[in-house]
Amino acid sequence: MVAIVSLLDAEHTLRMNHLISLLEQEFGLKGVQTTPDPHLTWLTASDSSLPYIKEAMLHAASLCCKLPIKTTGLGIFPGEKPVLYIPVIRTAVINHFQCHLYEAIRQISPEVGHIYQPDSWLPHLTLALADTTPLLVGQAVQFLNTLSFNWEINLDNLSLLTKHGDKFLSECSFPLEEAKEEPRVKLFSKY
Repeated sequence: MVAIVSLLDAEHTLRMNHLISLLEQEFGLKGVQTTPDPHLTWLTASDSSLPYIKEAMLHAASLCCKLPIKTTGLGIFPGEKPVLYIPVIRTAVINHFQCHLYEAIRQISPEVGHIYQPDSWLPHLTLALADTTPLLVGQAVQFLNTLSFNWEINLDNLSLLTKHGDKFLSECSFPLEEAKEEPRVKLFSKY
């Protein structure tokens, strides 16, 4: 399996790593560190089509501009090993990009993660997973409850995470270009 992600900028990488470090110190939660680079996951796919996935990513990155995202609060994916995360607010731009990327990768990869289908995808930044319990996640939420997670982040890359031993590391990254300024409509000829 590979993951198509956007790595966070330096400021928000530091913030995320600080929070992850606090959760390890306070509760022993370190499962999320199998992916050491904080990121937003657009989708996961089978690695059997890796060259085509990279080509599709390059094409997607060349068509898109930097993507602004906003986060707020804390969220939990429930289960025996719940996932603690910071939700990313879905916008039309984010939805459009993820949907087109999903459709492009679905055409070339025999297996795309079902939780990344555009209608059910929940964008987020993961704080804890894999070594969690409902009790630990509840305590972690209480611990983090006084902090603000109202962040604004500009995503400037499309990156591929692949498995290297017991970690998922960035194999390649494609820059998202600056937004092209739209030409202004002239209402009067003298302006």
